[in-house]
Amino acid sequence: MTTEKVQREPCCSKLKLFLASMCFVFFAKAFQGSYMKSSITQIERRFDIPSSLIGFIDGSFEIGNLLIIAFVSYFGAKLHRPRLIGVGCLLMSVGSFITAMPHFFQGQYKYETTISPMSHSNGSEHILPCLSNVSLAQDNEITTMEVQAECEKAAGSPMWLFVFFGNMLRGVGETPVMPLGLSYLDDFSKEENTAFYLAMIQTVGIMGPMFGFMLGSLCAKLYVDIGTVDLDAITISYKDSRWVGAWWLGFLITGCLTLLAGIPFWFLPKSLTKQGETEPEKKNTLSEAEQEPFVPDNKKSIPEPTKPAKESITAMAKDFLPSLKKLFSNTIYLLIILTGLMQVSGFIGMITFKPKFMEQVYGQSASRSIFLIGVMNLPAVALGIFTGGFIMKRFKLSVLGASKVCIVASALAFCSMIVQYFLQCENSQVAGLTVSYHGNPEVSYNPESMLSQCNIGCSCSLKHWDPICASNGITYSSPCLAGCQTSTGVGKDMVFHNCNCVSNAELPHSNLSAVLGQCPRKSDCQFMFKIYMAVTVIGAYVSACGATPGYMILLRSITPELKSLALGMHILVVRTLGGIPPPIYFGALIDRTCLKWGIKQCGGRGACRIYDSNAFRNAFLGLIYGFYSLTNLLAILLYYRLSHQEKKRALTEQLKSPEQDGVSANNGNMSSAIVKYIEDPDQETTI
Repeated sequence: MTTEKVQREPCCSKLKLFLASMCFVFFAKAFQGSYMKSSITQIERRFDIPSSLIGFIDGSFEIGNLLIIAFVSYFGAKLHRPRLIGVGCLLMSVGSFITAMPHFFQGQYKYETTISPMSHSNGSEHILPCLSNVSLAQDNEITTMEVQAECEKAAGSPMWLFVFFGNMLRGVGETPVMPLGLSYLDDFSKEENTAFYLAMIQTVGIMGPMFGFMLGSLCAKLYVDIGTVDLDAITISYKDSRWVGAWWLGFLITGCLTLLAGIPFWFLPKSLTKQGETEPEKKNTLSEAEQEPFVPDNKKSIPEPTKPAKESITAMAKDFLPSLKKLFSNTIYLLIILTGLMQVSGFIGMITFKPKFMEQVYGQSASRSIFLIGVMNLPAVALGIFTGGFIMKRFKLSVLGASKVCIVASALAFCSMIVQYFLQCENSQVAGLTVSYHGNPEVSYNPESMLSQCNIGCSCSLKHWDPICASNGITYSSPCLAGCQTSTGVGKDMVFHNCNCVSNAELPHSNLSAVLGQCPRKSDCQFMFKIYMAVTVIGAYVSACGATPGYMILLRSITPELKSLALGMHILVVRTLGGIPPPIYFGALIDRTCLKWGIKQCGGRGACRIYDSNAFRNAFLGLIYGFYSLTNLLAILLYYRLSHQEKKRALTEQLKSPEQDGVSANNGNMSSAIVKYIEDPDQETTI
């Protein structure tokens, strides 16, 4: 009976269940996190906040990690790790539901517009009040405090705090998943299988962002108040910069998924038998069984198991600071943290604002940008992670071999980023902002430049953004600024006629009409965008090939008893400094390239409507280049430090060999003295 159980244990169905559960929870948390990234633009528009503030909200996830990661990583290794992961999944689910709450407390979304839905028939013509004071009245500031308070309450602008705290709670819940899950798997699996299992988890996990971005793309096409408003009365489409998708819907879906992902961890044991250790396990079970007959004779020995439980808690607290000091005295570990910090800082800033980059530089809609990232870039990342794990297992690479793979992957990824700088499109042609009213390229950050002789007498608002596309291919900020006098049609089918400013453009077009929406980019920009996507896919694949080798360097550079703490501190430092600040200063730098700010319902500056794409590209890619350059330099330093330590280790083994061969005691004492002399604190680690 016992032998059958012992033979079934090494087959490790529980380890396989844990592996499958880890794959599912990695998928769920990545699905949840990527949906948050894909909803950044929609949340920014819904709450009318700048990019720097939305970066701060996005960084609240890492703030949640910061609060408890060190304690979870150290004390969690001594406790029931699977159940702690289950608790984390529950918190992530609650965080998603809290994030979606503002939608149910806010009123209906009211986008800024100078156009009211017309109820006249499609065949009739409507006279636009170009010379009236209606648009001027919309520019007046609200001075009454009571009216201001009611307006703010209706707009729900402080509701973004729910998104902030919900995202932070998600960060708290995600904390135990990686350090405790990976250390649990590494403790009870074969050493040669760890890299492959890790690659499996990361490969399945990377599928989460793919579906997360696809869900984000779908929700971005659905109007935020879907089911409660008449969509025919809405004059904007999902391609408009004022459009807000149903961002809240995805958080309800991701919350339910993470709740399901945490269920298996409540039923997994605290520890498992080491994979493949059938004979030692049998001996241990037999020795314990042999000791059982002697236990009744000495009943006083029964309370012994309770003593380590009491001592372990105090011992853990006393050993925390010494363990932390020992860990950070390892220069290799410090280099690993710094390298990861630079790499993650550039990656977080890039992935947070990449949809906006594609929207502003290449004229893509937010929905299409999110969709393409999900179906093209993320599968390439998944394939790259799996390739890195396969290379590690197939060639049985050492730490030095893994570091070589990381250096090559990082260098090639950096080259692909440099190529992207030359794949540029011209600015979208907007009269008074990127081109003059005569069609000449002229970037201006001054709102007064939107006025011209053709609209100077129309009393137009300079604050509102109501873009129309004229027949000459130039976008005008509003029908009034285009000098349009009449219009026909209803809703999205509205057409404006007799636009005085259109005739001023020195282009061979005689038609003076315009339609709602921003003009599309030139055809060559679409071709440039296709090349850009191909380059980014290749770069994503190459960069991901170094992910699994990088994790193996971390796991093999620390002692087993410090493994969970090392993983936790790595996550703590990298996510704190690489996850919180980058979205903020990336967003602040991007805000400086804004050409036209929207206005809030209660007045004041809202979200940006259009950017200077050239300045946007320089700021966005410039920061990424800086971080990736530092990543490559630190990776090279890490390789030389590892190779230096490997040489010292080989010399140590040569000097110890005379003692093992039975050479004289004097020679043995001399060799041991030399060994102690050449050893440094890094020699305490195992690679």
